[in-house]
Amino acid sequence: MAAAAAIPAIAQADAPPAGLQDRRAYIAPDARTSDDPVRIPLRATAANGPELVIRGGRVFDAVDNVARPATVVISGNRIRAILPPDSVDWSSDARIIDATGKTVMPGLIDLHTHVTYPDRNEPIDEQDSEGAGTLRGQRNLRHFLEYGFTSVRDLNGVSNAPFLLSSWSAANAIPAPRVFAAGWIITGTGGHATERPITPSHGPKFAKEVDGPDAWRAMVRKAFKEGASVIKIASHFSADEVRAAIDEAHLLGLKVTCDCETIYTDLAVDAGIDMIEHPLPKSEAAVAKMARARIAAVPTLQVYQNLLDRAGGFYGSTSRRFTMTSQGNFDQFKKMKAAGIVMGIGTDTIGEASMIVPNSYIAELKWFVRGGYSTADALKAATIVNARLLDMGDKLGSLEPGKLADVIIVEGRPDENLDDLARVNDVIKDGIHYIADGQLVVPRHVPLPLVKHSPPADVK
Repeated sequence: MAAAAAIPAIAQADAPPAGLQDRRAYIAPDARTSDDPVRIPLRATAANGPELVIRGGRVFDAVDNVARPATVVISGNRIRAILPPDSVDWSSDARIIDATGKTVMPGLIDLHTHVTYPDRNEPIDEQDSEGAGTLRGQRNLRHFLEYGFTSVRDLNGVSNAPFLLSSWSAANAIPAPRVFAAGWIITGTGGHATERPITPSHGPKFAKEVDGPDAWRAMVRKAFKEGASVIKIASHFSADEVRAAIDEAHLLGLKVTCDCETIYTDLAVDAGIDMIEHPLPKSEAAVAKMARARIAAVPTLQVYQNLLDRAGGFYGSTSRRFTMTSQGNFDQFKKMKAAGIVMGIGTDTIGEASMIVPNSYIAELKWFVRGGYSTADALKAATIVNARLLDMGDKLGSLEPGKLADVIIVEGRPDENLDDLARVNDVIKDGIHYIADGQLVVPRHVPLPLVKHSPPADVK
């Protein structure tokens, strides 16, 4: 199947998968909600400040495959219009950004991160600290933001740190991409990320071991309570356990993704999983069932290439009992693409691997091109396809009127040369111009006034 034919299939993900309870049916079309899959109703707010206009550049909107000269007008935290290059339809006090010679496009999305994981040289007593993890996460999220990432899906971290970062970023209280957090991995006793030897980052602060369908269902509810935007499960599990977890998540309106391999992939697919992570071994039957059920994949090829380059493969892990090679991983990718499976872009960055951004992400995109995607379709996988896989395609992923103003300006033509993604000049997230000319800009805090004038006039 041609690359271009595989991409439009994901358009059907704008409607929720079978079994996923969609709250949008009960919310007025113009009502304001939280900008996440939970969609909590919020009070309406008016747009503040002057309009922001990006003119003079070529716009890659992730709807079409071809960039064109156009002007992007932002009002508040929304895209108000995409105008012809000769139009001047904006307010007189608008702030103008000149993008001449540059490409304007949607913010990048990384579908697989772990920003709160410890660095390898971190003191042992801080590796599973929620406080240290939150600070690490803030540092790593800044690195993502600087290079054009306006959303990341964080698929497990230390304690509640991912949820804290998600809520602070949503409130624009820290300079960071949007964080769609799973919080932790759910697995059976001794499953992935819990097997011995236990280390601070390979234990109960990062992954939850639960046994039996009721316990799996309860852990999904707990993740939802803490603020999950997605549920992450991992082998091993039984058929009734994975079915209970997926059923509960779908009742709550959340998608489920699985780090699973061999027979566990079949069990997850049969239970109605929404996505499969990584290029781990899976049967031909599992690939065919994924295609029939429109189950997506996030192949994360580059992180496993890094592992092979560094260590030569997996050794000593009871949750990775298979042989891995670069060619074998790429063969998994090609089989999924040939079957028409929709695939998103994720890097699986852990700890200080966030320092590699955006090189690992660009390499992941190049794997997609090596596998038959056009450069433009790889960029669409990084933006609109990833947004739809997040269940956020109605708000993110493309430059269209009404969508959230997550916009980046890139030196060069990334839709023709992926290496140009390393040359992000400006980043606007939620309508806020966080990165200007390559530098982080944080608006000054506006202090609140005292309740009354002080010292009081009547105090002598």
